[in-house]
Amino acid sequence: MIKSSKLLRLLAMLFAITLVAAACGSSADDSANGGDGDSAETDGGDSDSDDSGGDDDGGDSGDSGGDDGGDDTEEVTATQGGTLAAVQAAGTLQCGGNDTLPGFGIVDADGAFSGFDIDFCGVVAAAVLGDAGAVEVTPLVAAQRFPELQSGNIDILIRNTTWTASRDGAEQANFLHTTFYDGQGFMVRSDSGIAGVEDMADASICVLTGTTTLLNLNSFLNDAGVPFTAVEFESNDELNPAFQAGQCEVWTSDASQLAAFAAGIEEDLTILPTIISKEPLGPVVADGDTEWAQVVNWATMATVQAWEFGITSENVDSFMDSEDSNIRRFLGLPIDDGEGNEVVAEVGLGLPTDFAFQIVSQVGNYQEIFERNLNPIGLNLDGSPNDLWTNGGLQYVPPFR
Repeated sequence: MIKSSKLLRLLAMLFAITLVAAACGSSADDSANGGDGDSAETDGGDSDSDDSGGDDDGGDSGDSGGDDGGDDTEEVTATQGGTLAAVQAAGTLQCGGNDTLPGFGIVDADGAFSGFDIDFCGVVAAAVLGDAGAVEVTPLVAAQRFPELQSGNIDILIRNTTWTASRDGAEQANFLHTTFYDGQGFMVRSDSGIAGVEDMADASICVLTGTTTLLNLNSFLNDAGVPFTAVEFESNDELNPAFQAGQCEVWTSDASQLAAFAAGIEEDLTILPTIISKEPLGPVVADGDTEWAQVVNWATMATVQAWEFGITSENVDSFMDSEDSNIRRFLGLPIDDGEGNEVVAEVGLGLPTDFAFQIVSQVGNYQEIFERNLNPIGLNLDGSPNDLWTNGGLQYVPPFR
């Protein structure tokens, strides 16, 4: 994995600022103000989601750049594409992730990251830099996620983070295409005698502190009139051994997380069928940089479109001779413009025309990413909300035209 130094990032930002300053200096109208609208500098605020869970809280992000006045075309471009320009200048994507959640974000003894969310960091790097390995992952606990995003220390957050109204609003975080549809559930020992919520009266329940998981738990069981004791932990590194040691009878988290941890525990465990929340998880960027948000969004959605087309990392080369204009457009190949000319369609996102090809050839389509990382922990696409829309699932993306 290629790592970018803080010096490179500083130089990249100084370069972007210099472009803006030069544009302003050359403009005949001194009153045209530029603004670098890239990574909105924001305040930390609470972050929720468990250390590995699907939900997270954000900190509020205050100053959200955005494009502003300026009559200079160069200035507007710098304003709208600050993060994209900075990432491309640095040559490395700074991605906030997880290092303790099997299947989604984990780190091995050599310090290499892998997992479903980590692969989506690679998807964005492949689209923007042409190199899925040009990623530096910063492992974050729940409380760090949004402050790190808002401060500009990371370019993108892909760490089991739930999209909620309050985070989208008060936290000023920009949530993009949902890559994993999840829901909060409960896990117990199979011999516990707990078969449903009604059996949890007076039970001790392990949960991560400062998360929407805890908020959901309180709301659901209080509304149901079920008394319980919440046993709170800062991270799953603390919660997991506590549950195994019998400090609590129930573990509540996103169902995917429970399945991931259950796979590594040598006990007979049961994940109850009760789901008490919606937990849409996916990439998050700071407010204020529309171009960067669009880049990340379309890169992410390209994995779903490739799946729909039947294009995989194994067969993508065979599609380079396709006569289907939609597939050719998607892969950045020349198409007939209707006047007998072969042209490559520009999508206007600031990305190379072959960005989808780079994503699929280097990382794979959505199905490949899912099955590679999540099948080993017992999660399956068939019949799940994460299946393709043509199969009855929720993965559906706009046209690549």
